[in-house]
Amino acid sequence: MRIKLDENLPVELADDLRSLGHLVDTVADEGLEGRADPLVADAARQARRCLFSLDKGLGDIRRYVPKAYYGIVLFRFKRAGRNAVRRGVLDLLPAIEARQPSRGLLLVAGDSGIRVRK
Repeated sequence: MRIKLDENLPVELADDLRSLGHLVDTVADEGLEGRADPLVADAARQARRCLFSLDKGLGDIRRYVPKAYYGIVLFRFKRAGRNAVRRGVLDLLPAIEARQPSRGLLLVAGDSGIRVRK
């Protein structure tokens, strides 16, 4: 999977995902830290990457129309902390891969499973 990690996810997750065979770049790699969500989402679209984020603003399908992107996965966990988030993403990864986030899908993934929004 081609993935762009938002800056709000643990940076170690990039190496975890790469070790599993995914092509990963990060917002930090591209100097986009602190930039507005529309710029980050557009960078993911231009690179044809699925955007992984914790930013609930990206879940607004009126503002970020799913069919315009190569997938957005919004993670929502009850537990905070780098290790909890990292583990949560990795635990959900097989289910995310099975849904093949591609153009037109927003996945909301968290403790209670995965919801698909179009």
